[in-house]
Amino acid sequence: MGEKKAFPLRISADVLIAAQRWADDELRSVNAQIEYVLRDALRKAGRLPGHTSPTESEIEPDPASDEEST
Repeated sequence: MGEKKAFPLRISADVLIAAQRWADDELRSVNAQIEYVLRDALRKAGRLPGHTSPTESEIEPDPASDEEST
């Protein structure tokens, strides 16, 4: 992994609280959780350097789309 850089982030209180709960559930700091979620989204979108976009079999289905079709 490359060099770490500090970055100020403005975030709504409700999103921060939800991120903190999620981080607590996964035994991470909220900073590490935000980085994890962002890195995962970038990987899935094929936007990380040295990574290609995922194939259709690697893309997780959206559970909400199943509910709409029933």
